[in-house]
Amino acid sequence: MSEVYRVKPFEKAVDIDVRVPGSKSMTNRALLLAALAEGESVLRGAGMSEDSRVFMEALRTLGFDLDELSDTDGDISIRICGCGGLLPVKKADVYVGSAGTAARFLTAMMGLSDGCYEVTSSDQMKARPMRELLEALEQLGASFSFHEEPYAFPFTVYGRRHTENTGKPLPDEIPLNIDRSSQFLSALLLCGPMVPEGFTIRLTGSREARSYVVITEHMMRQFGYPEANNDSPEQQSHASVQLNQYTIIPSAVYRSRDYRIEPDVSAACYFYAMAAVSGGSARVRGVNRKNTQGDMRFLDVLEQMGCEVTEEKDGDILVSRDPNRPLHGLTVNMSDFSDQTMTLAAVAPFADSPTVITGVSHIRGQESNRILAIVTELTRLGIRCEEREDGVEIRPGTDSSGETLIETYQDHRMAMAFAVLGTGRPGVVIDNPGCCRKTFEQFFTVLDALKSP
Repeated sequence: MSEVYRVKPFEKAVDIDVRVPGSKSMTNRALLLAALAEGESVLRGAGMSEDSRVFMEALRTLGFDLDELSDTDGDISIRICGCGGLLPVKKADVYVGSAGTAARFLTAMMGLSDGCYEVTSSDQMKARPMRELLEALEQLGASFSFHEEPYAFPFTVYGRRHTENTGKPLPDEIPLNIDRSSQFLSALLLCGPMVPEGFTIRLTGSREARSYVVITEHMMRQFGYPEANNDSPEQQSHASVQLNQYTIIPSAVYRSRDYRIEPDVSAACYFYAMAAVSGGSARVRGVNRKNTQGDMRFLDVLEQMGCEVTEEKDGDILVSRDPNRPLHGLTVNMSDFSDQTMTLAAVAPFADSPTVITGVSHIRGQESNRILAIVTELTRLGIRCEEREDGVEIRPGTDSSGETLIETYQDHRMAMAFAVLGTGRPGVVIDNPGCCRKTFEQFFTVLDALKSP
């Protein structure tokens, strides 16, 4: 792919019918669950992205047997042999790239093991939050030797059952703050059965947005984690009635299985947003009301802005807007589906009134400082906007004055969201479109195909 991508605006209302990869979030969770299970699992419809490939290569480095299989329908499946909560290789150099899920989930896995591992990452991942998870793992008995900055990559991790750490007592309760990332909690929940004694996590922060944690819990149960049995003190639910406390059931195990991964709703939302911007309709195959991903809430936002959200006969969701009906601005708290902040920021200039996005202060610490990136690039396009403490306000207006190069900050969501904006007004040029490899390798190829006769 070239170093820049010139977005060609749609000349009329769209009729989009596409497929998107499997969910990156679910693919990486399924990889970890299958690795921790006993026996062979097959993960169907996997999302093959840079993040998932980094995750798979790290698992191979740790000794797991896995490979890719091509399905007859064109989907990719992953076959993986789990080892029942044990890591086959006890000493290795593991690279986690820029993948937040790989970095956090695999670190938790290694931290609760009996091995010793050198863990390195990309420069981008070095700057992303890790401290809260590492401190929790230390309380669970792991230890770390940091090679550069404290509580950041690169480091050496000694698992809680490594000879370096034997004899450390296990506390009854582990405090954890997830204000900067709910992945800290998901990592401990997913890897919790590696601690056969069980333990309790008590959340100490203020963040209530946990849609990805709900996905984690649901997938744990699908891989055999015991359902709640509130009559038995030995088998309490890992999510207690108190929303700030999660208890890992002692001696819980995962079971291998044949597992179907949902299409990536985060990716689907870019195409729904294109229909909102240009008018017409967008359908993404396999996305339906049964999908469990938190970004499904973006459909409600588009509906409030003036789009229609309906179900086709086969259950697929269709998002449409009559080009003669305006889009309306709104105020929305996106804390629980914050990956769509940039997508809404790309739609908002086409509305007839301001849009205010709140509840997303934590996205400053993701692949880029996403709030600053949104404001900087919208301003570059001549769109009036204002950074707020926990979000951004965007005012209507999409007047064009020639080509504008959009910086993507090596952030895949910036590239895809501003491509959405470019389908509604001329002159948008995306720098470094290849950063989409992180989650959606073929995004711009799919976008090009929409413009074909």
